[in-house]
Amino acid sequence: MTGLVSWRRDDDVAVITIDNPPVNALSHPVRAQLLEAVTQAHADPAVGAIVFACAGRTFVAGADISEFGKPPQFPILLDVIARLEQFSKPLVAAVHGTVLGGGLELTLACHFRVADRRTKLGLPEIKLGLIPGAGGTQRLPRLIGMEHAAPIILTGDPIAAPLALEVGLIDEIADGDVLPAAIVFAHRAARAKLAIRRVSEMEQKLAALRGKPDAFAAIVAPWSRAKLDAPKAAIELLRLALTAPFAEAMREERAVFMRLMAGEQSKAQRYLFFAERAAGKHPALKPAEPRNVAQAAIIGAGTMGTGIAMCFANAGIAAVLIDTDADAVARGMTSIEKQYESSVARGRLTADEKMRRLALISTATSLSAAKDADLIVEAVFEELEIKKSVFRELDKIAKPGAVLATNTSYLDVNEIAKATGRPEAVIGLHFFSPANVMRLLEIVNAKATDPAILAAMFALARKLGKVPVIVGICRGFVGNRMLQVRSEAIEQCLLEGALPEEIDAALAEFGFAMGPLAVSDLAGLDISWRMRKANSLRAEIADALCEAGRLGMKNGKGYYRYEAGSRRGVPDPAVKDIIEQASARLGISRRAFSADEIVTRLITPMIEEGRRLLSEGIAHQASDIDLIWVHGYGWPAARGGPMYYADTLKR
Repeated sequence: MTGLVSWRRDDDVAVITIDNPPVNALSHPVRAQLLEAVTQAHADPAVGAIVFACAGRTFVAGADISEFGKPPQFPILLDVIARLEQFSKPLVAAVHGTVLGGGLELTLACHFRVADRRTKLGLPEIKLGLIPGAGGTQRLPRLIGMEHAAPIILTGDPIAAPLALEVGLIDEIADGDVLPAAIVFAHRAARAKLAIRRVSEMEQKLAALRGKPDAFAAIVAPWSRAKLDAPKAAIELLRLALTAPFAEAMREERAVFMRLMAGEQSKAQRYLFFAERAAGKHPALKPAEPRNVAQAAIIGAGTMGTGIAMCFANAGIAAVLIDTDADAVARGMTSIEKQYESSVARGRLTADEKMRRLALISTATSLSAAKDADLIVEAVFEELEIKKSVFRELDKIAKPGAVLATNTSYLDVNEIAKATGRPEAVIGLHFFSPANVMRLLEIVNAKATDPAILAAMFALARKLGKVPVIVGICRGFVGNRMLQVRSEAIEQCLLEGALPEEIDAALAEFGFAMGPLAVSDLAGLDISWRMRKANSLRAEIADALCEAGRLGMKNGKGYYRYEAGSRRGVPDPAVKDIIEQASARLGISRRAFSADEIVTRLITPMIEEGRRLLSEGIAHQASDIDLIWVHGYGWPAARGGPMYYADTLKR
């Protein structure tokens, strides 16, 4: 055959190859040709086993999302998978790259799976407001057990090949090229007449949970309070895997998938999917030679610096964590080790992988340790003169061609660049805390930044697993500038009569995971207070709280009061007194606020500021603003971002 799917024989093994660049998406032509190819190969008496593989940089990375919301074209993936699984000759999936969504469901139709060591496998549909729609909710628990399957489905996060082998998702890891290894496996399966393993018929991994609803509830407990439709539906489908016959559960999975796909939440989340791709078409991104970052250096071993170091280690890049305070370096490494240990305890990381990542992070107490780094990221105090001093020193130390990045949240990157003799090498990389968790990376394009460096940092951000967005220079860039106007609106609502718990409840109902004032307590009120004082600014209530010694969760009192050992704040009458005194001092009459009015009062100024950022060219397109707020500030993905939300108000 020719086209998107081809097949050839290797002795008694048929090798079927999908070639649909760039990610081998399972479009309708691919599905049709795949089914035709495997049917032909299966009918060939000379074929004893079949291997599925993909050309290019990855195995199938999902369905063709452009088909979503359109009338189905047959054969649909569900039918292809059902047909493949029932074939009587061994089917072996040879996977590499990112095996996601429909790609993973396709491998679950196979009887065996062999993976490249660097492969990542997952079901990310939940991030699109959907559930796996081609058997993922029913086959994955049967193959690897509910305790391993539920996190994969309910977080949407992929797992690496070593962990996949450990839990039984794959059968073998190939240290070299995966295709020859899979062919050898298939030859062995054919000649030894290995028993066909159909995942839909596997029940032993679920047997211990049947009739034990409490045990199931414990497994899904971390997601049981989800507000969104998709995780709620996924939990019910996982429950169905324990209580209903496979065929019945599959019919329900399909019905739920179609219902979610037509819903507003999934439409908003699919918009964000395309927004991520649109961010890579920024006009400042010019074609450039690839730039390898083999060694990174991070200046500052605080919370931000340690998180950034983990970002590089997680991506397999060596990083040296530098701080002139030896105690700070020690605390930073202790924090990193604890976070990796926690990941191992939760089953998100193997012990071997933890050690591999830790081995990539070294420490130093002198800036001279950055001399061999390809990229140096400064993450010191948010004060211009301190940062300029660091960059003057780095200019003397960094090797020619090194990229000098500042992690500033507000400051003028152009001014920082002037402190060096190589402003073209300076760029802003605004990570969000905790840096090893938050996906957003604002890439600040300074006036003199070399376009090749901009392109290199955008590509690096994606390698780090970030959502990169290019922004221009103004105070606070895009995200923090919009955050400032929301903070001002919060202050005004508090002065006019709203209480902290009312504001937080209104935005939590809107979809934020935490209210803004609870977030402020978590971060520490003194951080913003120090920045306001440095710029001769005042926030009447926030500053009054700090002046009263209320610094947030760190000292047990901020907008809320925190009992010893508790992270949940409770309303404090003392805060109400401080707010009412501020209102009286300014001559402002207080009144009651509804939740809807609070949402309108806080979000409308953000939308207006977003429009100004677009008109000024600080943000290139509305979808960039939405990515920043969803991935950096907790805007509910099911509402698509502030600019998308503004458009829905016009409908």
